[in-house]
Amino acid sequence: MIQLNPDCLIFQTAAGENIPCSAELVTIELIGEAASSLDPDVIENASAAVLHYFKKELGRTFVTVAEFAEALEKVLRGFGLSVKKFATSGAKQRKLPRVAEDDLRQIAAESGKGFELFFFSNLREHLHQKIASDSPEIVRFNGLRSCVKQLVGARRWSHRCQDLNDQIVDYLRICLSAEGKPSCALVVR
Repeated sequence: MIQLNPDCLIFQTAAGENIPCSAELVTIELIGEAASSLDPDVIENASAAVLHYFKKELGRTFVTVAEFAEALEKVLRGFGLSVKKFATSGAKQRKLPRVAEDDLRQIAAESGKGFELFFFSNLREHLHQKIASDSPEIVRFNGLRSCVKQLVGARRWSHRCQDLNDQIVDYLRICLSAEGKPSCALVVR
């Protein structure tokens, strides 16, 4: 996976496209001609505030243009500026999918000294709980690489690490298909 620039978000357009873009550029585009009459620091701080809100507080990298515009309006009003509604596409914004997340590093730590033996059992249980309680459309497991290194006891990535990495991903796929949720997507990163 290509790492996103820290000042960027992935914007979902009304047409369904995903476009990585700087939050500041989108802010300038939404403000339009009024951007030339504003202090550049105001624009920079407003875009930084919205970026922080989505990335740090909500933990999201994907946002719709309408969501970004709404958050930007609130920030600019907070700066004491008079703001009209930004013109985003008139098309209906699609509902965001329900996402259930879990941390593979934490599951590995919970496995204690049982390492891989208990890890796979705990992993299956975590997946089952996420699907049963949240009814998600996407199940996301984070921290695969560091989890593998933790289980293997390696400082550097090796063939053994790659083998365990592949086993974990395959195991999650098998467990998800056994849950009988064909509409649920799996993301492991």
